[in-house]
Amino acid sequence: MQTQKYSVNQYLIETVLAWVKSGEIAIPEIQRPFVWDASKVRDLMDSLYQGYPIGYIITWKNPNIRLKDGTISEGKKILIDGQQRVTALTAAILGEYVINNEYKKVRIKISFHPIEQRFEVFNTAIEKDNKWIPDISQIFSQDINIIKFINQYCRNNPDVDPELIYERIESLRKIMHKQIGLIELSSDLDIETVTEIFIRINSKGVVLSQADFAMSKIAANESYGGSTLRKCIDYFCHLTVSPEFYYHITDYDKDFAETEYFKKMSWLKNEHDDIYDPDYTDLLRVAFTYKFSRGKLADLVSLLSGRNFETRTYEEDIARESFEKLSKGIIDFINENNFKKFIMIIKSAGFITSHMIRSKNALNFAYILYLTLRSNGYNPAEIESYVRKWFVLSILTGRYSGSPESMFDYDIRNIASRGFNEYLKSIESAELSEAFWNVALIQELDTSSSASPIFNVFLAAQVKNNEKGFLSKDITVSELIFNLGDIHHIFPKDYLRKNGMKRSQYNQIANYVYMQSEINIKIGNKAPKEYFADLIQQCSGGGLKYGGINSLEELKENLGMNCIPESIFTMTFENYEKFLEQRRLLMAKKIRDYYYTL
Repeated sequence: MQTQKYSVNQYLIETVLAWVKSGEIAIPEIQRPFVWDASKVRDLMDSLYQGYPIGYIITWKNPNIRLKDGTISEGKKILIDGQQRVTALTAAILGEYVINNEYKKVRIKISFHPIEQRFEVFNTAIEKDNKWIPDISQIFSQDINIIKFINQYCRNNPDVDPELIYERIESLRKIMHKQIGLIELSSDLDIETVTEIFIRINSKGVVLSQADFAMSKIAANESYGGSTLRKCIDYFCHLTVSPEFYYHITDYDKDFAETEYFKKMSWLKNEHDDIYDPDYTDLLRVAFTYKFSRGKLADLVSLLSGRNFETRTYEEDIARESFEKLSKGIIDFINENNFKKFIMIIKSAGFITSHMIRSKNALNFAYILYLTLRSNGYNPAEIESYVRKWFVLSILTGRYSGSPESMFDYDIRNIASRGFNEYLKSIESAELSEAFWNVALIQELDTSSSASPIFNVFLAAQVKNNEKGFLSKDITVSELIFNLGDIHHIFPKDYLRKNGMKRSQYNQIANYVYMQSEINIKIGNKAPKEYFADLIQQCSGGGLKYGGINSLEELKENLGMNCIPESIFTMTFENYEKFLEQRRLLMAKKIRDYYYTL
C-alpha cells in the first residue's frame, strides 16, 4: 500500500504570516525580484476581503538534522509554490519591503475605501482624499489603537457613520482570520518526486528545476550564510548581462557590497564580453560539479540538507561542509582570472562571438574541466589544449545535448578516477573514429540549418587559421564575423531558385561562405561558371571586379581556405549536387585537421 506523501491543512492567514516572521517558513525568493505588479496584490487583498479562495501554497519540510551533540534539530518548511502570494501578503499586511526588477527595496501600499469597500494601489489622488485609508498595513499593526484611529477618521470625514466605519474596518482586520490551504510535502521525498507533485498540482504548468530546489535550500539556510550566497549567485549572473547593475548594489544593498563575494565580482562592472553569460543554473552546475565531482544537482540538494549517503541520515557536519565547499566553488567560478582565462581559451579555439556557441552545457563543462585541471595542478599549456579539445569534441558529438546532467556526472567521475589524459584518449577512440570523420561528420554537414553546431565549428577552424573571407584579399573570416558580416551563397540563391531548387537545397550549409557584401552584390545571380570566368580574367590583368584578388595562385589559395573545389570554375546548377558532395568532404577534412591542432 502506498504511503501518503503529503498532508493538507487549512491555516489562518495570521498563522502563516507568523511562521514567515519567525522563520519557520522560509521564502526562498525573498531576495529576488517580486514579479507581481501592485494591482495583483490589490486583487489578492480584495479576494480575501470578499471571502474568495486564494488557492493552496505548497511547502516541503526540510529533514530533521542531527547536531554534533546528538540532538535533533527540527527542519524548516521551504515554500516551493505560493511565493508570490505569501510575499504579497507580507507586503500589504505586514508592510514589508519587496525587491523590484532593479533589485531595489520598495513598499507596495494597498489603500482601502471603507465606505465603498474598495481596494486600490496607493497613489497621489488617494493621498489627498481623506475617505481612503492610505496604507492598510497600519490597520494590522499591533501598535494601533482602533478606537483612536476610527475617531480620527470620523473627524476627517464628519459626514460618515462611525458605526459603519467600525464595521468595515473590523471586516478588513478579519482578513487575518481567513484561511489558506497548505499542502506540506514529506521531508523524506526525493527531488524527482517533489518536482512531479509540483507539476501535477500547478495549473500553470510551471516546471521546477533541480537548480530551483538547490537555490531554495541555499536561500533558506541561516546557519552558513545561505542568503548571502544566494545573492552572490543572482548578482553575478545579473552583472554579466548588465554591468551597470554594479552601482545598484553599491547604492541599495550596502551590506552585500561589504562582502568578500562582492569584491570578487566587482570586476564585472567594466566587462562587456558576452561569450559566456551564465544564469544561476549554469553557475550552480559548474561550481557543484567541479567541487564535488558529481553531476546531479539532486545530490547537491541532499548534501546541503546534510545527507549522509552511506547511513541515509542527515548530519549537521555534512550540511556545513557542503555549504563551505559550494561557497569555495562559487568563488572560484566568479574569480576574474579564472573566468577571463577560460574565455580566452574558448576564443583561442576560434569561437569569438556568442552566436557561434549554441550549446551552453558544452561551455559549462569546459569551464568545469578548466577549474578541475587547474586545481589538480596541470600544466597551464596542457589545460588550454585539453579545454579546447574537449569543448570542440562536445560540440561535434552533441555530447551534452541529450541528458546533460547524467553525462556531466559520468564525465566528472571518470576524470576524477582515471585522470583526464587517459579519459580523453578513450573518448576520442570511441567517439572520433575514422567512421566519424569519414561518414558521420559528412552526413552532419548535409543540412540547411545555418544554426548547425558543425557549421560553427567549421567557422571556428577558419577563425583559428586566420583565413580570408571568400574572394577577399585581406578581410578575414574573423573580421567578417566580428563586424556582423553576412553568410552568402556560393551558388547564388536566386540563381538556384530560378532553376527549380527548393529552399532546403539552396540553403545547404555546404553552399555557405562568409563573404563581403559588396562582392556578393557584384556576383548577383550569376552561375559560378560565369563569375569565375570573370575572376580568371581579373587574375590575368583585367580590372578588379570581385574583390582585390589579382593572381590565380592567390585565388586558388582562397578557394582552399574556404574548402571550395577547383571544379567550381566550370560549374552550373546541373553540377550543384556534385559540388555539395565535394565541399562537404573538404569541410570535414578541415574540421578534422583543426581538431588535432587544438
